[in-house]
Amino acid sequence: MRRNLRQFVKFGVVGGSGVVVNMAVGILLHRLNGGTVNAGDPLIGFGEDFAFRYRNFVWVASFLVANLWNYQLNRMWTFRGHSVGWWRGFWPFLAIGSIAMLAGLAIQWALTHPGTPFYLASDWFTEDVGLRSREYWAQITAIMLTTPINFVVNKLWTFRRITAAGGDGGGTVAGDGTGTEAAAGEARP
Repeated sequence: MRRNLRQFVKFGVVGGSGVVVNMAVGILLHRLNGGTVNAGDPLIGFGEDFAFRYRNFVWVASFLVANLWNYQLNRMWTFRGHSVGWWRGFWPFLAIGSIAMLAGLAIQWALTHPGTPFYLASDWFTEDVGLRSREYWAQITAIMLTTPINFVVNKLWTFRRITAAGGDGGGTVAGDGTGTEAAAGEARP
């Protein structure tokens, strides 16, 4: 139990650094495009409501950089002892993150599209750069809402082999589902 809590805290620290990386990439890309006021510019049209917009490009690019960052740090620190090759371990991590990214795109759309009930109202949120930027709040909200599932699925799938071996993956169900791996994992301090 302690190991799981320690891992969750480490995953949170890594995730926090990933949020900083994600937001830094997002801010940089928005500034390169003239600020968040231009975030709604369509890049690929699928009709007005569902166009792929600059904000979506920023979300995907920020995700990819932060995902790479988080994978490497989680591999070296949170789930150290993971014996699978770098690329072989990265693909499941990227797949899980991509599902979260798609959920994040939906959340971002709901928070930035004026026609949704979740739209971040204009009384406080603006299209300007800064702490009141609707784009930045939508981005950070989507990250916060998709992080918990990322931890659980990555622990049980991406880094499952070290759980089964009793390494820092520690003590949760892994492998063939019989529970013998979990018991072996709990024996370690």
